[in-house]
Amino acid sequence: MMVYEEKKHIVDGVEFPYDCQEQNRAGMGIMAKAHYHDYIEILYGISGVSHIILDGQSYQFSQGDMVLINSRQVHSVIALSPGINRYLVVKFEPEVLYTTSQTIFEAKYLLPFTGENALGQKLFLRSELEGTCVSEAIQRIWEEYTRKEYGYELAIRTSIFEIFLWILRSWHEKGLTPAKGHRLDEAAMRRLCTVFEYVKAHYREDITAQAMAELCNVSYSYFSRLFRGAMQKTFREYLNYVRISEAEKLLLNTDLSVTEIALEVGFSTSSYFIEQFRYFKSIPPGQFRKQLAWGQTEITEKKE
Repeated sequence: MMVYEEKKHIVDGVEFPYDCQEQNRAGMGIMAKAHYHDYIEILYGISGVSHIILDGQSYQFSQGDMVLINSRQVHSVIALSPGINRYLVVKFEPEVLYTTSQTIFEAKYLLPFTGENALGQKLFLRSELEGTCVSEAIQRIWEEYTRKEYGYELAIRTSIFEIFLWILRSWHEKGLTPAKGHRLDEAAMRRLCTVFEYVKAHYREDITAQAMAELCNVSYSYFSRLFRGAMQKTFREYLNYVRISEAEKLLLNTDLSVTEIALEVGFSTSSYFIEQFRYFKSIPPGQFRKQLAWGQTEITEKKE
């Protein structure tokens, strides 16, 4: 079986954290070949009956049912009904569930959704969803994405949080513990929270994982395992992620040059800053700034 990695959704050259679409097929056949992606994905049945193979497990879903697909889980979908088979697709980057800092107390709830081997319930039947917020939240996401009114990204993120809060509480009521492999005790969470607070205040400085291990009063090897297990990235990757997030604000709100911004957020050279910006945003910072400026101009013109 050929499995391919789906590319990220790009809007005007910028990596977009959301993607929504409607899948349709008249009659039986393949609706989605086997693939995987970094996105977390929700499928919501509209009509017909579809068969999904998810990491080797088989499920059937139909109108009003929801399927949850974790980041980087291989999956394929086959239509089983002779009539019209339709379902909504909502995809978003795992980072949508996080902020850039001090989120370890929330992260313990969100880790189940960010690994390809994460456990947890995958199929939620219509009977289970009736009377909950889920169906309406999915419909709101679809409407916001298709209309793209001012602030729609915030509206989508709010609805995503609403859905995932319901999922977590549903699992909790059933006694499910999908994050067992990543469970963090209170001491570990407090150590990481200390790191997040420190990075938030000192990201411009030359911070090392060794220094953070000493701050937490643990060995370098223990800290590295703890951090990567909790955040699914190394400390250096996280630090650069925070720096790039801060650089985005400066690109939009100041006239500083790319070199000046690189130094302002803690990079020693503009070349490394550009490399890291490309890594996280799939676009160089100069082009990113131009497209942000163009988007703001377009919004202003529409208002006028």
